[in-house]
Amino acid sequence: MTASSVLLGVNIDHVAFIKKSRETSYPDLIQAVKLCEKSGADSITIHLREDRRHIQDGDAITIRQYCKKLNFEMANTDEMIAFALKLKPNFCCFVPENRDEKTTEGGLALNEMTTMQEKLFKKNIEKLQDAGIEVSLFIDPNLESVKKSKELRATSVELHTGPYAISYELNNYQSELRKLVDAANLANDLSLKVNAGHGLNYKNLQQILKLPYLNELNIGHAIIAESVFIGLDDAIKKIKRIIDNSG
Repeated sequence: MTASSVLLGVNIDHVAFIKKSRETSYPDLIQAVKLCEKSGADSITIHLREDRRHIQDGDAITIRQYCKKLNFEMANTDEMIAFALKLKPNFCCFVPENRDEKTTEGGLALNEMTTMQEKLFKKNIEKLQDAGIEVSLFIDPNLESVKKSKELRATSVELHTGPYAISYELNNYQSELRKLVDAANLANDLSLKVNAGHGLNYKNLQQILKLPYLNELNIGHAIIAESVFIGLDDAIKKIKRIIDNSG
């Protein structure tokens, strides 16, 4: 897949966080959805967390009504499975969740699951797929996690780029990038779609666009942060230009 065909999912959790922080009716999440799509976003990503720190249940339902493609990030819990089946997003991405973390700190610990946990996880994935929802797993870029994702019958993986982003700031990212490349190659060999996200920004995106078989990038924090200075429309278009000019 060429870089120019890489899709962009825009995460609007940080817009919801501003709204939640003062319990106001603004900023309007529907306006954010419409502007993101008009500016070039291929999908909208939201994460309904257990502690409801940003996106709320009602927000998710309203966003689903207005956005063209919704990627719903969720923990593997009975509550979230039931909600996702009600919400009917286009995609569900299972992510690990810890109440004390500021943001998602790592990929799913797939290889630490017991046999019973694996069985239940596979059953939950099948429930979503039977409802016509494509399922992705947010994983660290290691070969064992890629293989386990296939065994669990996910159709996509989202490679965790957080360690790469941190090492990029230290100008020592080559080893982390290699892990991502190897994981992407194996995922493609196993007929898994390759997505990536976490910690990506305007400076470190160029190298990530060299990943083989890259299908979609999910970016939120950097876009919302840049929009403070140049507006959401231009912040998204700026990311899109980097993607489109890297082919």
